[in-house]
Amino acid sequence: MGKVAAVLRIMPDSVDVDLEKVKAAMKKALPGIQEIREEPIGFGLKAIKIAVVVGDDEGGTDSIEAKLLEIEGISSAETIAVNRMI
Repeated sequence: MGKVAAVLRIMPDSVDVDLEKVKAAMKKALPGIQEIREEPIGFGLKAIKIAVVVGDDEGGTDSIEAKLLEIEGISSAETIAVNRMI
Protein backbone atom coordinates (compact mmCIF):
# COMPACT_ATOMS: atom_id res chain seq x y z
CA MET A 1 0.00 0.00 0.00
CA GLY A 2 2.91 2.36 0.59
CA LYS A 3 4.78 4.12 3.29
CA VAL A 4 3.77 6.69 5.85
CA ALA A 5 5.73 9.34 7.73
CA ALA A 6 4.94 9.38 11.44
CA VAL A 7 5.85 12.03 13.99
CA LEU A 8 6.21 10.89 17.58
CA ARG A 9 6.79 12.76 20.84
CA ILE A 10 9.01 10.95 23.33
CA MET A 11 9.15 12.01 26.97
CA PRO A 12 12.18 11.19 29.13
CA ASP A 13 11.87 9.79 32.66
CA SER A 14 13.26 12.98 34.19
CA VAL A 15 15.29 16.14 33.57
CA ASP A 16 18.44 14.18 34.46
CA VAL A 17 18.19 11.76 31.51
CA ASP A 18 21.04 12.11 29.00
CA LEU A 19 19.10 12.92 25.83
CA GLU A 20 22.11 12.28 23.59
CA LYS A 21 22.27 8.67 24.82
CA VAL A 22 18.52 8.30 24.29
CA LYS A 23 18.80 9.70 20.75
CA ALA A 24 21.64 7.30 19.93
CA ALA A 25 19.62 4.35 21.25
CA MET A 26 16.60 5.44 19.19
CA LYS A 27 18.68 5.64 15.99
CA LYS A 28 19.97 2.12 16.65
CA ALA A 29 16.50 0.71 17.41
CA LEU A 30 14.71 2.48 14.54
CA PRO A 31 16.80 2.82 11.39
CA GLY A 32 13.91 4.61 9.58
CA ILE A 33 14.28 7.80 11.64
CA GLN A 34 14.56 10.80 9.33
CA GLU A 35 14.75 13.65 11.86
CA ILE A 36 15.22 14.16 15.60
CA ARG A 37 14.48 17.41 17.45
CA GLU A 38 14.33 18.50 21.05
CA GLU A 39 11.29 20.47 22.23
CA PRO A 40 11.37 22.43 25.51
CA ILE A 41 8.44 21.53 27.77
CA GLY A 42 9.19 23.52 30.94
CA PHE A 43 11.28 23.55 34.09
CA GLY A 44 14.26 22.13 32.18
CA LEU A 45 12.36 19.15 30.79
CA LYS A 46 12.67 18.53 27.05
CA ALA A 47 10.70 16.18 24.84
CA ILE A 48 12.20 14.55 21.76
CA LYS A 49 10.25 14.65 18.50
CA ILE A 50 11.13 12.21 15.75
CA ALA A 51 9.98 11.75 12.18
CA VAL A 52 10.16 8.15 11.03
CA VAL A 53 9.18 6.39 7.81
CA VAL A 54 6.99 3.34 8.41
CA GLY A 55 6.24 0.64 5.86
CA ASP A 56 3.04 -1.40 5.70
CA ASP A 57 4.88 -4.50 6.86
CA GLU A 58 5.82 -2.86 10.19
CA GLY A 59 2.28 -2.86 11.60
CA GLY A 60 1.77 0.88 12.04
CA THR A 61 3.10 3.04 14.82
CA ASP A 62 2.20 0.74 17.72
CA SER A 63 5.30 -1.36 17.10
CA ILE A 64 7.47 1.78 16.95
CA GLU A 65 6.06 3.05 20.25
CA ALA A 66 6.73 -0.35 21.83
CA LYS A 67 10.36 -0.33 20.63
CA LEU A 68 10.86 3.18 22.00
CA LEU A 69 9.45 2.26 25.41
CA GLU A 70 12.09 -0.47 25.73
CA ILE A 71 14.83 2.18 25.67
CA GLU A 72 16.19 3.16 29.07
CA GLY A 73 15.29 6.73 30.03
CA ILE A 74 12.04 6.94 28.05
CA SER A 75 8.79 7.18 30.02
CA SER A 76 6.32 7.63 27.15
CA ALA A 77 6.06 7.67 23.36
CA GLU A 78 3.05 9.15 21.59
CA THR A 79 2.22 9.34 17.89
CA ILE A 80 1.15 12.91 17.13
CA ALA A 81 0.90 12.85 13.31
CA VAL A 82 0.78 10.34 10.47
CA ASN A 83 0.95 11.28 6.77
CA ARG A 84 0.87 9.04 3.73
CA MET A 85 3.92 9.37 1.46
CA ILE A 86 3.36 9.59 -2.26
